[in-house]
Amino acid sequence: MIDQGFAPFAGANYPVFRNVKDYGARGDGVTDDTAAINAAINAGNPCNKGCASTTMTPAVVYFPAGTYLISSSIYPAYFTQLIGDAAAPPTLKAMPNFAGFGLIDGNPYYTPVLNWKSVNVFFRQVRNFVIDTTAIPPGSAATGMHWPTSQATSLQNIVFNMPATPDVVHVGLFIEEGSGGFMTDLTFNGGATGAGMGNQQYTMRNFKFNNCKTAIIQIWNWGWTYSGLSINNCQVGIDMSAGGSNALNVGSVTLLDSTFTNVPVAILTAWTRDSNPRTAGSLVMENIGLNNVAVAVKGPGGTMLAGTAGSMTVGAWGNGHSYTPSGPVEFAGAVAPNPRPAVLLSNGRYYTRSKPQYENLPAASFLSVRSAGARGDASTDDTAALQNAIDAAVAQNKILFLDYGLYRVTSTIRIPPGARIAGESFPVILSSGALFNDVNNPRPVVQVGGTSGQAGYVELSDFIVSTQGVQAGAVCIEWNLATSGTPSGMWDVHVRIGGFTGTQQQVAQCLKTPGNPTVNPNCLVAFMAMHVTKGARNLYMENVWLWTADHDIDDQPNTQITIYTGRGLYIEAENGPFWLWGTGSEHHVLYQYQLANTRDIFMGQIQTETPYYQPTPNALVPFQPVAALRDPDFAASCVGVEGNCAAAWGLRVIDSRDVFVYGAGLYSFFSDYSTACSTFTAGQTCQQRMTSIQGSASNVNIYNLNTVGTREMLTRNGARVAWFEDNANTFASNMAVFKSG
Repeated sequence: MIDQGFAPFAGANYPVFRNVKDYGARGDGVTDDTAAINAAINAGNPCNKGCASTTMTPAVVYFPAGTYLISSSIYPAYFTQLIGDAAAPPTLKAMPNFAGFGLIDGNPYYTPVLNWKSVNVFFRQVRNFVIDTTAIPPGSAATGMHWPTSQATSLQNIVFNMPATPDVVHVGLFIEEGSGGFMTDLTFNGGATGAGMGNQQYTMRNFKFNNCKTAIIQIWNWGWTYSGLSINNCQVGIDMSAGGSNALNVGSVTLLDSTFTNVPVAILTAWTRDSNPRTAGSLVMENIGLNNVAVAVKGPGGTMLAGTAGSMTVGAWGNGHSYTPSGPVEFAGAVAPNPRPAVLLSNGRYYTRSKPQYENLPAASFLSVRSAGARGDASTDDTAALQNAIDAAVAQNKILFLDYGLYRVTSTIRIPPGARIAGESFPVILSSGALFNDVNNPRPVVQVGGTSGQAGYVELSDFIVSTQGVQAGAVCIEWNLATSGTPSGMWDVHVRIGGFTGTQQQVAQCLKTPGNPTVNPNCLVAFMAMHVTKGARNLYMENVWLWTADHDIDDQPNTQITIYTGRGLYIEAENGPFWLWGTGSEHHVLYQYQLANTRDIFMGQIQTETPYYQPTPNALVPFQPVAALRDPDFAASCVGVEGNCAAAWGLRVIDSRDVFVYGAGLYSFFSDYSTACSTFTAGQTCQQRMTSIQGSASNVNIYNLNTVGTREMLTRNGARVAWFEDNANTFASNMAVFKSG
């Protein structure tokens, strides 16, 4: 079953699934397995050295249990997953003479620049490994993993073992560029630095650091959210002092639900009331346990927040600019902790749950969609075969295994209560045909729960929903399910609209047309990315990226395209809870995130981008506002507003309560495909407004809101609350704390 994945555009006999032992790896702890592992990765000529990007050559490279000695780096290709046995994670152990930049080098320097443009490295995973550098002399430079990547990538369930001697210089995880992203369940033992990281933004949760000199060195960022850190017996917990007080490199850090034990300095910062840029180094901490921590926050002048020789909990503390609800007020001190609804919590912390891997179930517990008759060739109508397979798996209490393929469907795929679906290297459910092309009668491509409020539970992981050709009425995912007890979940389930082979929404059909506001009717490709309906509740989303393509991934110059999708993620569920860990929503016409008449929502480091073509045309076209969907009516709301007002909202909160945003990066980089607007020198003129709170919204709380290219960072009922220039940060503008009251 597991090797039936079919990549329709990769050439005959292309192997989607590879077991490294089939390529000569021994895993015996004696043999040098480097060449065999790289041979498994490179089978079928995937996108590796010199290739820009691809969706045509997916791969799962599987490592059975064992110890694999390696003498030089492993180089995973683009659109490749490295997966170890989840029940008995294999060890990648460096030999004493190891040479390379990372035992796993996810983006090599074959030349003075990275092989892949880091902000375009998508759809990759590494999970279930032990990475061991202990055989390399402690004083010799060594890195466990080099991982400069971006959205829809993940690391999960990895242990980094390094020497713990005083002379050690090893680093566990190193990232210097990119636009992430999500990681979870990593453990770092020993080393000089557990993780050294620089990237635009990230959500990272459930990390353990034991006996590192410094657990985390934050090299640079715009915004970063850490949850569930456990830092033990390290000299420094998080060092965010890079650049020094006169040139801070770290934009903002949000830290929650974490502990420090036997750590002399928990947080090291270079922030002062006179540091530069003005809001760089913003820090917000909430629910932080300290056990034998001498200094909780140390700045250039000494202790900013004292620790304790015993145990204490920091309710909430921060530094930066606050709006509660007006501002800016520069502060460094205690903050009123967010009043967390019990329904969002588990054992006093925000609820989390890692992606299920079903590692203890036998093969007989899985049903293959290809064995059930689906073709996955991007042209056959797989609607009936896919639906029958889903229904059969539920009836037999089995997990539906979506072997890799592009499954074209011409009517709605219905996922009933009880479904568990897991994909192989991001297979695609691809809508096609007239049913999804009526903008006045939108239809879901994938519908979870038959009617809004239907009771039940589902688990979805590792697949993509997309559209083919003109699909102006397609709602990629409609979530109707109301779950009781354990939340339903979506892990690594993405909406990827256009820009890849099989969509017929690429350079040949929808090449960008800068300066020309005329809408190409052949490039209306979706009505909405995801809709959580009124009766839905209790949904957990982790590492979900709702992306309308800005460029053609399968075009080697990564040429930009102009395609139109109406809306991003719309949650109008009347009751929560909902958790969004490490989600992103990009390039939708009207908005990226909209919450209306809803409540009890947690959002961890949300990330958005405005369509690159706006304002040519602007958000008045091609999708007309639908009042029943609470769409923004720019024609009415922009009257009297200066600047580029009719541009997609990043986040819109309407008549909602108990909304908790722990980090947000809401970006507008382009105006008609020019980036000249997105700097402080230019006046951040790409668009006028980005974040909107409207109506009877109450208890809406945002930590570390970062905006780019936007003049009014946040508005309330149309009135400006925060101005970009008051809150200048490294590249973005930042407000550390907003509380609506």
